[in-house]
Amino acid sequence: MKTDIVAIASDHAGFELKEKLKEEISKLGLKAEDLGTKGSESVDYPDYAEALVKWMRLHSGGRGVLICGSGIGMSIAANRHKGIRAALVHNGIEAELARKHNNANVLCLGARTTNNLSAKEALKTFLNTAFEGGRHEKRVEKLG
Repeated sequence: MKTDIVAIASDHAGFELKEKLKEEISKLGLKAEDLGTKGSESVDYPDYAEALVKWMRLHSGGRGVLICGSGIGMSIAANRHKGIRAALVHNGIEAELARKHNNANVLCLGARTTNNLSAKEALKTFLNTAFEGGRHEKRVEKLG
């Protein structure tokens, strides 16, 4: 089941970018489900990746966005969970390939490594690109 809601979460380093991307999600006619953090005070990124994973379990076919300083921590934390395919990307091309070839369901971004324009492009591409299936299907199935 596809949903018009996109879950989004960040740690303190990703807070400002998260706020900007929530606006972009709205501009695309979707609703952003903000799972935190609520400010720039230091927090632990695994807690917010966990919150997004729990949300994804309740929303079959849902999509999520995770943001931390580099995007690496969030992608590692999210990918520990079965059924989560979190892709760390830096631009629209990587976001397109993550969706088309890997059926990524979580977009990970680094607030310190990706400028706002590239992050917005990656988000828009991620949300508007479908999985190709075909030869990629059996590979994605092996991921679990």
